[in-house]
Amino acid sequence: MQLYKSRDFSAFFQDTFSFLKQNGKHFFKQFFIINGIFLLILMVLGYFFTKFYTDVVFGGLLQNNPNAMDDYFNDNFGMFLLFIFVFLTVGLASGIISYAYTAIYLKLYVENDGNSFNSKTIIDSYKAKIGKLFIFLICSILIGIPLVMVAGIIMFILTITIIGILLLPVLIGAIALFYYMTLMEYMENKKGIWESFGYAWTLLSSKFWTAVGSVGLFYLMAYILQNVITIIPYIFGMASVFTTIDEGAPNPEDLGTTMMIIMLAVFFISFIIGTILNTIIQLNQGIVFYSLKEEKESINTRSIIDQIGSGE
Repeated sequence: MQLYKSRDFSAFFQDTFSFLKQNGKHFFKQFFIINGIFLLILMVLGYFFTKFYTDVVFGGLLQNNPNAMDDYFNDNFGMFLLFIFVFLTVGLASGIISYAYTAIYLKLYVENDGNSFNSKTIIDSYKAKIGKLFIFLICSILIGIPLVMVAGIIMFILTITIIGILLLPVLIGAIALFYYMTLMEYMENKKGIWESFGYAWTLLSSKFWTAVGSVGLFYLMAYILQNVITIIPYIFGMASVFTTIDEGAPNPEDLGTTMMIIMLAVFFISFIIGTILNTIIQLNQGIVFYSLKEEKESINTRSIIDQIGSGE
């Protein structure tokens, strides 16, 4: 599949799903090989957080002990700080690696004219770009501070009206696409970080509503799908809890166990589905990036002309 190709609104959707149809197996296989260990650690940490919530917070409510949380922190303050440190460290590393995966994968896809590369090639690319990833992270935070303030004001204004609420995915899509196109251009090794931010804005403004509308709609669909999928175990679990209550006074330990199972099921399903859907959204942003870049620089067109010239 050719990534450098001019596309309209419908083509952004069609080519995203076409890419998944043609390369989805290889794409997600490499994703979980690269990110699997970090995702597993985060899920384990999520398990302990869920257990803490059900045992301390929910358990304290069942036992009518409003000081349960304070007692827990007093007895386990050091362990709690260690947990937070590990969670933030692993979460940051996982976030950077996961966020950069699609950008690196698509770059290798273009360079290899297809998916004829393996996880070792992807890891080598990560190693070569680790410095760039941290520079991007720091500069993104610096730009993000005023950007979040402006976006927060706009979101507040939009939420006042029903029509404005419908435009929230567009605002989120615009910010997400701006950042991701900056990263993808920075990974090309041809521009500095600030020049890449400027270039991303140029691409974004060149076809704003078409590009941002596509990404925003993907965010909306992912949000609805994730909530629909994760609410199913929650509904069944809560129905089981109320059935137990209706049958008589429940055992606090049994009720706590049931709540923990419900929360774990919702957490794990939401985590996995959210990770997959977020990666698909990033893939859509990559498709948009290569399309807008082709329209601005005619990379594929020039390549075809050069091939014709060399064949004569």
